[in-house]
Amino acid sequence: MPPPAATTVAYVIAARRSALGRVGGLHKSRRVEELAAPVIAAALADAGIKPREVEEVIVGNASEGGNPARLIALAAGLAETCAASTVDRQCGSGLEAILSAIRVVQCGDAEIVVAGGAESISNAPWRIAKPKSLHQIPRFLGLEPGSQPDEDEPPQELEAAEAMSQALGLSRGEQDAWALKSHLRAAAAREARRFVGEIVPLRGNAEEARDQSAVEPDLEDLEKLPPVLSPEGSLTAGNTSTLHDGSGFAVIVSERQWQRLGQPPALRLLASATQGVGPDRDPLAPVEAARKLMTRLPDLDIASIGVVELSESSAAQAIAVGRELGIDADRINPDGGAVVRGHPHGAAGAILVVRLYTHLVRAGGAGRPQRGLALVGTRGGMGLAALFEATRR
Repeated sequence: MPPPAATTVAYVIAARRSALGRVGGLHKSRRVEELAAPVIAAALADAGIKPREVEEVIVGNASEGGNPARLIALAAGLAETCAASTVDRQCGSGLEAILSAIRVVQCGDAEIVVAGGAESISNAPWRIAKPKSLHQIPRFLGLEPGSQPDEDEPPQELEAAEAMSQALGLSRGEQDAWALKSHLRAAAAREARRFVGEIVPLRGNAEEARDQSAVEPDLEDLEKLPPVLSPEGSLTAGNTSTLHDGSGFAVIVSERQWQRLGQPPALRLLASATQGVGPDRDPLAPVEAARKLMTRLPDLDIASIGVVELSESSAAQAIAVGRELGIDADRINPDGGAVVRGHPHGAAGAILVVRLYTHLVRAGGAGRPQRGLALVGTRGGMGLAALFEATRR
Protein backbone atom coordinates (compact mmCIF):
# COMPACT_ATOMS: atom_id res chain seq x y z
CA MET A 1 0.00 0.00 0.00
CA PRO A 2 1.46 3.40 -0.95
CA PRO A 3 2.07 5.92 1.83
CA PRO A 4 -0.62 8.56 2.36
CA ALA A 5 -0.19 11.79 0.44
CA ALA A 6 1.51 14.62 2.29
CA THR A 7 -0.73 17.44 3.46
CA THR A 8 -0.06 21.16 3.59
CA VAL A 9 -1.49 23.89 5.77
CA ALA A 10 -4.26 25.93 4.12
CA TYR A 11 -4.69 29.62 4.87
CA VAL A 12 -7.72 31.89 4.45
CA ILE A 13 -5.99 35.10 3.40
CA ALA A 14 -8.99 37.22 2.37
CA ALA A 15 -12.74 37.19 2.93
CA ARG A 16 -15.47 39.53 1.73
CA ARG A 17 -19.25 39.61 1.41
CA SER A 18 -22.09 41.62 -0.03
CA ALA A 19 -24.67 43.42 2.03
CA LEU A 20 -27.66 41.16 2.66
CA GLY A 21 -30.97 42.22 1.12
CA ARG A 22 -34.56 41.21 1.71
CA VAL A 23 -36.11 38.97 -0.93
CA GLY A 24 -37.46 41.36 -3.55
CA GLY A 25 -35.43 44.17 -1.97
CA LEU A 26 -31.84 45.39 -2.30
CA HIS A 27 -30.73 42.70 -4.79
CA LYS A 28 -34.08 42.02 -6.44
CA SER A 29 -32.71 42.31 -10.00
CA ARG A 30 -29.34 40.63 -9.44
CA ARG A 31 -28.72 37.09 -10.55
CA VAL A 32 -26.51 34.88 -8.43
CA GLU A 33 -23.39 35.51 -10.54
CA GLU A 34 -23.97 39.28 -10.31
CA LEU A 35 -24.07 38.99 -6.52
CA ALA A 36 -20.92 36.88 -6.40
CA ALA A 37 -18.50 38.22 -9.03
CA PRO A 38 -17.80 41.66 -7.44
CA VAL A 39 -17.25 40.05 -4.05
CA ILE A 40 -14.76 37.57 -5.49
CA ALA A 41 -12.95 40.40 -7.31
CA ALA A 42 -12.63 42.37 -4.07
CA ALA A 43 -11.35 39.34 -2.11
CA LEU A 44 -8.75 38.57 -4.78
CA ALA A 45 -7.60 42.20 -4.80
CA ASP A 46 -7.23 42.07 -1.01
CA ALA A 47 -5.14 38.90 -1.35
CA GLY A 48 -2.95 40.29 -4.12
CA ILE A 49 -3.90 37.43 -6.44
CA LYS A 50 -4.72 37.82 -10.13
CA PRO A 51 -7.97 36.21 -11.33
CA ARG A 52 -6.11 33.98 -13.79
CA GLU A 53 -4.12 32.45 -10.90
CA VAL A 54 -7.22 30.87 -9.29
CA GLU A 55 -7.29 27.13 -9.93
CA GLU A 56 -10.70 26.24 -8.55
CA VAL A 57 -13.96 27.81 -7.37
CA ILE A 58 -16.34 26.06 -4.95
CA VAL A 59 -19.70 27.69 -4.33
CA GLY A 60 -22.44 26.89 -1.83
CA ASN A 61 -25.93 27.37 -3.26
CA ALA A 62 -29.26 25.75 -2.43
CA SER A 63 -31.80 27.29 -4.80
CA GLU A 64 -30.31 27.78 -8.25
CA GLY A 65 -29.87 24.22 -9.54
CA GLY A 66 -27.23 23.10 -12.01
CA ASN A 67 -23.70 24.36 -11.44
CA PRO A 68 -23.85 28.13 -10.82
CA ALA A 69 -20.21 28.02 -9.68
CA ARG A 70 -19.19 27.87 -13.35
CA LEU A 71 -21.28 30.93 -14.21
CA ILE A 72 -19.83 32.75 -11.21
CA ALA A 73 -16.24 31.86 -12.19
CA LEU A 74 -16.70 33.21 -15.71
CA ALA A 75 -18.53 36.33 -14.51
CA ALA A 76 -15.65 37.01 -12.07
CA GLY A 77 -13.16 36.95 -14.94
CA LEU A 78 -11.39 33.78 -13.84
CA ALA A 79 -9.58 31.66 -16.43
CA GLU A 80 -11.70 29.37 -18.60
CA THR A 81 -9.52 26.50 -17.33
CA CYS A 82 -10.57 27.17 -13.70
CA ALA A 83 -12.44 24.22 -12.18
CA ALA A 84 -15.83 25.03 -10.68
CA SER A 85 -18.22 23.03 -8.51
CA THR A 86 -21.38 23.74 -6.52
CA VAL A 87 -22.17 22.37 -3.07
CA ASP A 88 -25.71 22.01 -1.68
CA ARG A 89 -25.89 21.30 2.03
CA GLN A 90 -28.83 23.68 2.42
CA CYS A 91 -28.04 26.45 4.94
CA GLY A 92 -24.58 24.95 5.54
CA SER A 93 -23.60 25.07 1.87
CA GLY A 94 -21.33 28.10 2.06
CA LEU A 95 -19.39 26.80 5.07
CA GLU A 96 -19.14 23.36 3.46
CA ALA A 97 -17.75 24.98 0.30
CA ILE A 98 -15.00 26.72 2.30
CA LEU A 99 -14.18 23.54 4.23
CA SER A 100 -14.04 21.63 0.93
CA ALA A 101 -11.63 24.22 -0.48
CA ILE A 102 -9.40 23.88 2.58
CA ARG A 103 -9.31 20.10 2.06
CA VAL A 104 -8.49 20.56 -1.63
CA VAL A 105 -5.51 22.73 -0.71
CA GLN A 106 -4.43 20.51 2.18
CA CYS A 107 -4.22 17.43 -0.02
CA GLY A 108 -2.31 19.29 -2.74
CA ASP A 109 -4.93 19.27 -5.51
CA ALA A 110 -4.74 23.05 -5.87
CA GLU A 111 -2.85 25.95 -4.33
CA ILE A 112 -5.24 28.86 -4.86
CA VAL A 113 -8.98 28.31 -4.41
CA VAL A 114 -11.89 30.71 -4.07
CA ALA A 115 -14.82 29.38 -2.04
CA GLY A 116 -17.97 30.64 -0.42
CA GLY A 117 -21.68 30.95 -1.00
CA ALA A 118 -24.12 32.96 -3.09
CA GLU A 119 -27.88 33.00 -3.00
CA SER A 120 -30.36 35.06 -5.01
CA ILE A 121 -33.71 33.90 -3.70
CA SER A 122 -35.28 36.86 -5.51
CA ASN A 123 -34.27 35.36 -8.88
CA ALA A 124 -34.06 31.64 -8.11
CA PRO A 125 -35.93 29.25 -10.42
CA TRP A 126 -39.36 28.15 -9.28
CA ARG A 127 -39.76 24.54 -8.22
CA ILE A 128 -42.91 22.90 -9.54
CA ALA A 129 -44.18 19.44 -8.64
CA LYS A 130 -44.52 16.94 -11.46
CA PRO A 131 -48.25 16.72 -12.27
CA LYS A 132 -50.04 13.40 -11.95
CA SER A 133 -51.72 14.06 -15.27
CA LEU A 134 -51.40 16.48 -18.18
CA HIS A 135 -54.58 18.20 -17.05
CA GLN A 136 -53.44 19.03 -13.52
CA ILE A 137 -52.69 22.67 -12.69
CA PRO A 138 -48.99 23.21 -11.80
CA ARG A 139 -48.27 23.34 -8.07
CA PHE A 140 -45.27 25.01 -6.49
CA LEU A 141 -42.78 23.41 -4.10
CA GLY A 142 -41.16 25.31 -1.25
CA LEU A 143 -37.48 25.49 -0.34
CA GLU A 144 -37.90 23.01 2.49
CA PRO A 145 -36.39 19.54 1.93
CA GLY A 146 -39.25 17.18 1.20
CA SER A 147 -41.80 19.97 0.98
CA GLN A 148 -45.06 19.11 -0.71
CA PRO A 149 -47.16 21.17 -3.15
CA ASP A 150 -49.48 23.78 -1.70
CA GLU A 151 -48.35 23.14 1.86
CA ASP A 152 -49.75 25.65 4.31
CA GLU A 153 -47.85 24.19 7.26
CA PRO A 154 -45.16 26.36 8.89
CA PRO A 155 -41.49 25.50 8.28
CA GLN A 156 -40.37 22.49 10.26
CA GLU A 157 -37.44 24.32 11.88
CA LEU A 158 -39.78 26.92 13.37
CA GLU A 159 -42.00 24.22 14.83
CA ALA A 160 -38.95 22.54 16.33
CA ALA A 161 -37.67 25.87 17.71
CA GLU A 162 -41.04 26.59 19.30
CA ALA A 163 -41.10 23.15 20.92
CA MET A 164 -37.52 23.61 22.12
CA SER A 165 -38.25 27.05 23.60
CA GLN A 166 -41.14 25.56 25.58
CA ALA A 167 -39.06 22.60 26.75
CA LEU A 168 -36.24 24.87 27.90
CA GLY A 169 -38.56 27.46 29.42
CA LEU A 170 -37.47 30.29 27.10
CA SER A 171 -40.03 33.06 27.44
CA ARG A 172 -41.23 35.38 24.70
CA GLY A 173 -39.71 38.29 26.62
CA GLU A 174 -36.31 36.62 26.79
CA GLN A 175 -36.32 35.99 23.05
CA ASP A 176 -37.43 39.53 22.22
CA ALA A 177 -34.70 40.88 24.50
CA TRP A 178 -32.09 38.83 22.62
CA ALA A 179 -33.38 40.15 19.28
CA LEU A 180 -33.31 43.75 20.50
CA LYS A 181 -29.79 43.33 21.86
CA SER A 182 -28.70 41.89 18.51
CA HIS A 183 -30.05 44.96 16.70
CA LEU A 184 -28.26 47.24 19.14
CA ARG A 185 -25.03 45.32 18.63
CA ALA A 186 -25.35 45.63 14.86
CA ALA A 187 -25.99 49.36 15.16
CA ALA A 188 -22.93 49.78 17.40
CA ALA A 189 -20.79 47.80 14.96
CA ARG A 190 -22.01 49.93 12.07
CA GLU A 191 -21.29 53.11 14.03
CA ALA A 192 -17.79 51.84 14.79
CA ARG A 193 -17.31 51.04 11.06
CA ARG A 194 -16.59 47.38 11.77
CA PHE A 195 -18.26 46.34 8.50
CA VAL A 196 -16.02 48.62 6.43
CA GLY A 197 -13.62 46.41 4.48
CA GLU A 198 -15.96 43.44 4.95
CA ILE A 199 -18.98 44.45 2.86
CA VAL A 200 -18.45 45.07 -0.85
CA PRO A 201 -20.88 47.76 -2.06
CA LEU A 202 -22.13 46.53 -5.43
CA ARG A 203 -23.00 50.12 -6.32
CA GLY A 204 -21.63 53.33 -4.93
CA ASN A 205 -24.37 54.26 -2.47
CA ALA A 206 -24.91 53.92 1.27
CA GLU A 207 -27.65 51.28 0.95
CA GLU A 208 -25.18 48.86 -0.65
CA ALA A 209 -22.81 49.10 2.33
CA ARG A 210 -25.22 47.91 5.02
CA ASP A 211 -27.50 44.94 5.58
CA GLN A 212 -31.01 45.94 4.59
CA SER A 213 -32.82 44.40 7.57
CA ALA A 214 -30.44 45.81 10.19
CA VAL A 215 -32.86 48.44 11.49
CA GLU A 216 -33.22 49.70 15.06
CA PRO A 217 -36.55 48.60 16.57
CA ASP A 218 -37.45 49.16 20.19
CA LEU A 219 -38.78 46.57 22.60
CA GLU A 220 -42.33 47.85 22.25
CA ASP A 221 -42.21 47.21 18.49
CA LEU A 222 -41.05 43.64 19.09
CA GLU A 223 -43.68 43.02 21.74
CA LYS A 224 -46.49 44.05 19.37
CA LEU A 225 -45.65 41.39 16.78
CA PRO A 226 -47.99 38.36 16.76
CA PRO A 227 -46.62 34.81 17.20
CA VAL A 228 -46.02 33.03 13.89
CA LEU A 229 -47.34 29.60 14.88
CA SER A 230 -50.08 29.91 17.50
CA PRO A 231 -51.47 32.54 19.88
CA GLU A 232 -49.61 30.86 22.74
CA GLY A 233 -46.30 30.71 20.83
CA SER A 234 -43.15 32.76 21.48
CA LEU A 235 -41.59 32.93 18.02
CA THR A 236 -42.38 36.07 15.99
CA ALA A 237 -41.18 37.80 12.85
CA GLY A 238 -39.04 39.96 15.13
CA ASN A 239 -37.12 37.20 16.92
CA THR A 240 -36.62 34.83 13.98
CA SER A 241 -34.52 35.17 10.84
CA THR A 242 -35.88 35.41 7.30
CA LEU A 243 -34.44 34.42 3.92
CA HIS A 244 -32.25 37.07 2.27
CA ASP A 245 -30.15 37.50 -0.87
CA GLY A 246 -26.38 37.80 -0.55
CA SER A 247 -22.94 36.31 -1.04
CA GLY A 248 -19.68 35.78 0.78
CA PHE A 249 -16.34 34.42 -0.42
CA ALA A 250 -12.90 33.57 0.90
CA VAL A 251 -9.52 33.05 -0.76
CA ILE A 252 -7.71 29.91 0.41
CA VAL A 253 -4.06 29.25 -0.43
CA SER A 254 -1.36 26.68 0.28
CA GLU A 255 1.55 27.33 2.58
CA ARG A 256 3.84 27.81 -0.41
CA GLN A 257 1.59 30.52 -1.82
CA TRP A 258 1.19 32.05 1.62
CA GLN A 259 4.97 32.34 1.87
CA ARG A 260 5.18 33.79 -1.66
CA LEU A 261 2.64 36.46 -0.75
CA GLY A 262 4.65 37.54 2.29
CA GLN A 263 2.87 35.55 5.01
CA PRO A 264 -0.16 37.83 5.31
CA PRO A 265 -2.39 37.60 8.41
CA ALA A 266 -4.81 34.74 7.86
CA LEU A 267 -7.20 32.20 9.32
CA ARG A 268 -6.19 28.58 9.77
CA LEU A 269 -8.70 25.78 10.34
CA LEU A 270 -8.11 23.84 13.56
CA ALA A 271 -10.99 21.36 13.26
CA SER A 272 -14.45 20.93 11.79
CA ALA A 273 -17.38 18.58 12.29
CA THR A 274 -20.80 17.79 10.87
CA GLN A 275 -23.56 16.08 12.84
CA GLY A 276 -27.16 15.18 12.08
CA VAL A 277 -30.03 15.14 14.58
CA GLY A 278 -33.68 14.12 14.51
CA PRO A 279 -36.10 16.64 13.00
CA ASP A 280 -37.58 17.37 16.41
CA ARG A 281 -34.13 18.48 17.62
CA ASP A 282 -33.35 20.62 14.57
CA PRO A 283 -32.37 23.81 16.50
CA LEU A 284 -29.78 21.92 18.57
CA ALA A 285 -27.92 20.48 15.56
CA PRO A 286 -25.14 23.13 15.86
CA VAL A 287 -24.66 22.11 19.50
CA GLU A 288 -24.10 18.48 18.54
CA ALA A 289 -21.70 19.48 15.75
CA ALA A 290 -19.72 21.64 18.21
CA ARG A 291 -19.54 18.79 20.72
CA LYS A 292 -18.29 16.44 18.03
CA LEU A 293 -15.66 19.00 17.06
CA MET A 294 -14.47 19.29 20.65
CA THR A 295 -13.91 15.52 20.86
CA ARG A 296 -11.34 15.99 18.10
CA LEU A 297 -9.54 18.62 20.19
CA PRO A 298 -9.54 17.08 23.68
CA ASP A 299 -7.25 19.78 25.07
CA LEU A 300 -9.48 22.60 23.84
CA ASP A 301 -10.74 24.95 26.54
CA ILE A 302 -14.01 26.45 25.37
CA ALA A 303 -13.03 29.64 27.17
CA SER A 304 -10.24 30.05 24.60
CA ILE A 305 -12.82 30.60 21.86
CA GLY A 306 -13.06 34.37 21.79
CA VAL A 307 -16.00 34.72 19.41
CA VAL A 308 -18.77 32.50 18.05
CA GLU A 309 -20.55 33.36 14.81
CA LEU A 310 -23.84 31.47 14.70
CA SER A 311 -26.30 31.75 11.82
CA GLU A 312 -29.31 31.38 14.06
CA SER A 313 -32.79 30.65 12.78
CA SER A 314 -34.25 32.28 15.89
CA ALA A 315 -33.32 34.04 19.08
CA ALA A 316 -34.48 30.88 20.88
CA GLN A 317 -31.84 28.87 19.04
CA ALA A 318 -29.10 31.37 19.85
CA ILE A 319 -29.98 31.36 23.55
CA ALA A 320 -30.15 27.56 23.64
CA VAL A 321 -26.83 27.08 21.85
CA GLY A 322 -25.06 29.36 24.31
CA ARG A 323 -26.55 27.58 27.33
CA GLU A 324 -25.93 24.08 26.04
CA LEU A 325 -22.28 24.78 25.18
CA GLY A 326 -21.55 26.97 28.21
CA ILE A 327 -20.60 29.97 26.05
CA ASP A 328 -21.19 33.44 27.43
CA ALA A 329 -23.85 35.31 25.45
CA ASP A 330 -21.49 38.25 24.87
CA ARG A 331 -19.27 36.04 22.71
CA ILE A 332 -22.10 34.92 20.40
CA ASN A 333 -22.68 37.21 17.41
CA PRO A 334 -21.16 40.30 19.05
CA ASP A 335 -22.08 42.43 16.00
CA GLY A 336 -25.58 40.97 15.61
CA GLY A 337 -26.61 37.75 13.89
CA ALA A 338 -29.04 36.40 11.33
CA VAL A 339 -32.07 37.58 13.31
CA VAL A 340 -30.81 41.08 12.48
CA ARG A 341 -29.17 40.83 9.06
CA GLY A 342 -31.19 37.97 7.57
CA HIS A 343 -30.40 34.45 6.49
CA PRO A 344 -28.98 34.06 2.94
CA HIS A 345 -29.73 30.32 2.79
CA GLY A 346 -26.81 28.59 1.01
CA ALA A 347 -24.52 31.58 1.59
CA ALA A 348 -25.17 31.74 5.36
CA GLY A 349 -22.19 29.60 6.39
CA ALA A 350 -19.80 31.56 4.19
CA ILE A 351 -20.95 34.80 5.83
CA LEU A 352 -19.88 33.31 9.17
CA VAL A 353 -16.31 32.79 7.94
CA VAL A 354 -16.20 36.35 6.56
CA ARG A 355 -17.37 37.61 9.95
CA LEU A 356 -14.71 35.56 11.75
CA TYR A 357 -12.09 36.95 9.39
CA THR A 358 -13.17 40.45 10.43
CA HIS A 359 -13.04 39.61 14.15
CA LEU A 360 -9.74 37.73 14.11
CA VAL A 361 -7.77 39.29 11.26
CA ARG A 362 -9.25 42.46 9.79
CA ALA A 363 -9.98 44.23 13.08
CA GLY A 364 -7.13 46.23 14.58
CA GLY A 365 -6.02 46.44 18.16
CA ALA A 366 -4.43 44.13 20.68
CA GLY A 367 -7.76 42.86 22.00
CA ARG A 368 -8.62 40.78 18.96
CA PRO A 369 -9.62 37.19 19.73
CA GLN A 370 -7.26 34.43 18.63
CA ARG A 371 -9.86 31.75 17.94
CA GLY A 372 -13.36 31.83 16.49
CA LEU A 373 -16.08 29.23 16.00
CA ALA A 374 -18.54 29.15 13.08
CA LEU A 375 -21.82 27.33 13.74
CA VAL A 376 -24.77 26.74 11.46
CA GLY A 377 -27.76 24.43 11.43
CA THR A 378 -29.29 23.33 8.15
CA ARG A 379 -32.82 22.52 7.12
CA GLY A 380 -33.36 18.84 7.63
CA GLY A 381 -31.51 18.64 10.97
CA MET A 382 -27.80 18.96 10.15
CA GLY A 383 -25.25 20.96 12.13
CA LEU A 384 -21.84 22.22 11.00
CA ALA A 385 -19.04 23.57 13.18
CA ALA A 386 -15.63 24.94 12.22
CA LEU A 387 -12.97 26.30 14.57
CA PHE A 388 -10.49 28.81 13.15
CA GLU A 389 -7.37 30.41 14.57
CA ALA A 390 -5.70 33.64 13.51
CA THR A 391 -2.17 33.46 12.13
CA ARG A 392 -0.44 36.80 12.55
CA ARG A 393 3.10 37.96 12.08
